[in-house]
Amino acid sequence: MSRRRLTPAQAQAALRAPAPAPAAPTSKTVPAPRSKPAPAGAGEVRIIGGQWRRTRLPVATKPGLRPTPDRVRETLFNWLGQDLSGWRCLDAFAGTGALGLEAASRGASSVQLIEQDAALVAQLQILCQRLQASTVQVRRGDGVAQLRQCPPASLDLVLIDPPFDSDLFQPALQAAVATLAPQGFIYLEAPTAWSDAALEPLGLALHRHLRAGAVHAHLLVLRQP
Repeated sequence: MSRRRLTPAQAQAALRAPAPAPAAPTSKTVPAPRSKPAPAGAGEVRIIGGQWRRTRLPVATKPGLRPTPDRVRETLFNWLGQDLSGWRCLDAFAGTGALGLEAASRGASSVQLIEQDAALVAQLQILCQRLQASTVQVRRGDGVAQLRQCPPASLDLVLIDPPFDSDLFQPALQAAVATLAPQGFIYLEAPTAWSDAALEPLGLALHRHLRAGAVHAHLLVLRQP
């Protein structure tokens, strides 16, 4: 049976309905290995849904590298709808690529992964070659600068998850607003909650918010006149 594909406009309309609860975790556990634990930040995460479901993504030991937790990614793509066919996406601080590759796995027609760290860029390029991810472009560079170069209204989804100790949140949001299609979305991951009062001067409105531990996940849309 074929799955109904949602356009960004249909997904935004669906946001007005109550958000589905995240799937309950399975009770099955995998015994931890007895070898010496990996350094903090090392390990792997997995793509949750779509054609590359369960694909493992390596997590390097890098300052500020903090992959989006599985629960948060699952909730985000429940908010957006599981099928992103035709969507144009940009992950401004790609890191492991978990957010952008989730979008590509779910059918996005174009995904740009922007990352400054050369080693992470090389890792993403190898991963995309292995996945034969023809819709994904990996670029080394500054995420905010890359957003500023995008044509107006050219993106359906902008993913913003900079290091939590950086001052990049507001500049990234300001740059993303101009790139966003009228029915598009901005995902913001931050260490504190952004209120409507803080978002209003940027021309944005809060549609969804989730707190998971130290992570505040926001789904933002353009504020209507």
